[in-house]
Amino acid sequence: MLIETLSTRAGFLIPIAQLPELVISSLVFSAIGIILFALAYYTIVKASPFSIRKEIEEDQNVALAIVIASVIIGMALIVSAAIHG
Repeated sequence: MLIETLSTRAGFLIPIAQLPELVISSLVFSAIGIILFALAYYTIVKASPFSIRKEIEEDQNVALAIVIASVIIGMALIVSAAIHG
């Protein structure tokens, strides 16, 4: 009773009883997102005819880093849209 009263006064919009379900849901979606990011990066590495790590770290290829970053941002947008429905 006290926890539910404190949670509504503090501005939380969810009941405390739903908290474990929401935490598990967040962990599942986080794991799916990380797996998708790893899969996208692995696909880029295998599809490129050169070493991405060497190009970015040693040769300071900023254009390649921007392309990789845009793929990561695109995947983040897709995952967030899938989570929100």
